[in-house]
Amino acid sequence: MTNKPSQFNAIVALTKRELIRFLRQRTRVIGAVGQPMIFWILFGAGLHSSFKAPSWADGLTHTVTYQEYFLPGVAALIVLFTAIFSTISIIEDRREGFLQGVLVAPISRLSIVLSKLAAGTLLAIFQAVLFLLIGPLISAVGLGVPIEVTWSVTRMLMATGFLMLIAGELTALGFLIAWPMNSTQGYHAVMSIFLMPMWLVSGAFFPGGDSGWLFWVIRANPLTYGVAGLRRLLYDQPLAVTVELPSMLACVLVTVITTATLTLLSAWLVSWQSIHNVA
Repeated sequence: MTNKPSQFNAIVALTKRELIRFLRQRTRVIGAVGQPMIFWILFGAGLHSSFKAPSWADGLTHTVTYQEYFLPGVAALIVLFTAIFSTISIIEDRREGFLQGVLVAPISRLSIVLSKLAAGTLLAIFQAVLFLLIGPLISAVGLGVPIEVTWSVTRMLMATGFLMLIAGELTALGFLIAWPMNSTQGYHAVMSIFLMPMWLVSGAFFPGGDSGWLFWVIRANPLTYGVAGLRRLLYDQPLAVTVELPSMLACVLVTVITTATLTLLSAWLVSWQSIHNVA
């Protein structure tokens, strides 16, 4: 019984440290929210006239604009950037010696992973939900591109809960990538050739329904189901299940299983490499 409070306290302390670090580095907010917001505005304006709505939008009472289609994709991009910025601190902690001190502390390796996931998830939720609340308002007032999305309290809570799953999934993936690395340059290289393409082929940027081999890449991408689930939660009316838009049950199951698997793999990696990292 004495170990449980100490593990919980360790998670809280490490999570609090990450949140304080975030508040002291406010430029991270600009990087995590500012760039996706610019993408949303520019691509929404540029591709508005040439966008063809996917088949799942046929049952809606209005025409889906590209800006409306891109909305959940931008929210996922904000979560992805937050996961990148929160897990890249692992490399900085190793270089400064803080990580070695954590590894020799009497806490479980899973506690180290959970603290990083908790901090990354909280930061991602705050920024992504803020965007989802103000995004349609900015579009309607400032850009003249309508987004017919109605947020109720229940639907917003459901979207927030699902965003927590996506944030945990991407933070765990970032942890798994960042842990064995010794340089931030290497992490940015992985981000460029793996994490960003992972977002691009998730159905966030384009539907990809009739894209040949790329369609199968999109279906095999676990982030596809996160974006699709969030897209379903944007509307009060149910959307048809199509090849471009999996069912909500499939979205939840794939996201939960992927998050749990990546979390356990991260804990295993910390345990396996802790001796080498301390040395």
